[in-house]
Amino acid sequence: MWYNAGSSYSKVYVRQEKSPLANLNFRGLRLTPPKILSLGFVLLIAAGTLLLCLPAASTAGRISFIDALFMATSATCVTGLAVIDTGTQLTTFGQVVLLVLFQFGGLGFVTMATLITLVLNKRISLKERLLLQESMNQHSMQGIVLLIRRVLIYSLVIQLTGAIVLAVRFMADMPFARALYYGLFHSISIFNNAGFDLFGDIHGPYSGLTRYVEDPIINFTSMVLIFLGGIGFIVLSDVLEFPKRKRLTLHSKVVLTTSAALIVLGAALFFWLELHHTLKPLHAGGKVMASFLQAITPRSGGVTTIEIPLLRESTQFLMILLMFIGAAPGSTGGGIKITTFAILIATVYARVRGREDIILFRNRISKDNVYRAITMTLLSLMLVVMATMLLSVTESADFLSVLFEAVSAFGTSGITMGLTTELTTVGKVLIIVLMFVGRTGPLTLAYALKPKKNKELYRYPEGDITIG
Repeated sequence: MWYNAGSSYSKVYVRQEKSPLANLNFRGLRLTPPKILSLGFVLLIAAGTLLLCLPAASTAGRISFIDALFMATSATCVTGLAVIDTGTQLTTFGQVVLLVLFQFGGLGFVTMATLITLVLNKRISLKERLLLQESMNQHSMQGIVLLIRRVLIYSLVIQLTGAIVLAVRFMADMPFARALYYGLFHSISIFNNAGFDLFGDIHGPYSGLTRYVEDPIINFTSMVLIFLGGIGFIVLSDVLEFPKRKRLTLHSKVVLTTSAALIVLGAALFFWLELHHTLKPLHAGGKVMASFLQAITPRSGGVTTIEIPLLRESTQFLMILLMFIGAAPGSTGGGIKITTFAILIATVYARVRGREDIILFRNRISKDNVYRAITMTLLSLMLVVMATMLLSVTESADFLSVLFEAVSAFGTSGITMGLTTELTTVGKVLIIVLMFVGRTGPLTLAYALKPKKNKELYRYPEGDITIG
């Protein structure tokens, strides 16, 4: 695009450099930010599928299209469910493809495109700022580019630190170069809540982190990475700015408080339910570490140190509830989100106390946010119920395993009771859809597909319905 920058005596034409994000606004398609976000994930999944279909990606020579699509979707949507073992059935090339996909999927392709824009010193237009605002779940464009810069810096520092710590620990078990690769891969995977691991090549297919159940370095590093990736970049930025600003936003207070409550309550319940079962062989410290990691990881982490099929049914159902709640908005996790859950609890509390206003930290929550939370929860619940019913027909497994798989896919948790590798082709397609919707969000997908909103010209008379 060319601009006339001259006066009446002379004209100078200056070319405006466009950023990579500008190419997403296809002329004539009227792509809104939600549609662009959904389309971006589709394009990432398509590219990943094609790369994983290449013979160079598989140790067996070639991956079937449906398996490649499943793995690409799982990586892009940072889920972690795998129909093939990452450590034994993928080559280094295939593993790097997954790594790139869950790095882009975790931080968001818009954020990564912004990184390219900033590196190339290109201008970010108004439309692109609107897209960034949507991708980060912000209410305003003010400071959005600064927030993205912080997100990129914080993410890089956290993942690099995690990679160094894990690599040093892995050096005790493997050669130096391999330890560095494993440290980098698992740090990025765990921080982005992807849940993929390479230990199948060492401890057997689909072994995960079960051999490190009592390892304090692996456990503590994993919990910190999952937590930092799951609270959201908005909260992370707010916390790091706290020494200067001396205050936290309402959003950060709700996310941090609710996260802490869910972690402590989840760990306590897990410890109580499994104390004389799966935790029995472990020493006291191992029992505590295992309880806390298993309380944190369902909220979209995807890595476990306890074999999920061996847990009690009550514990498995507890993990289903935690997976459905998920992580914070603007994070690498899925689920209905912590803030949605907090608003629902506050709404119930207010109605039970007979109060009109919904209050959180001495702030009144708008009715629009309450309606949004209820809508998100009901849409998510209906989606999980429908998927569970269909999977119950297509798969030969007990109901709890099917429900666990459906919620894990929707919450992008990546934990399984062993059903993933036994899924039929129809079952794989259903799980792919659940992972995609769980990552993009039911409301975002609904807004992306909805028709243009028309102004209502009239209102119906108010009616009364008996409740309860």
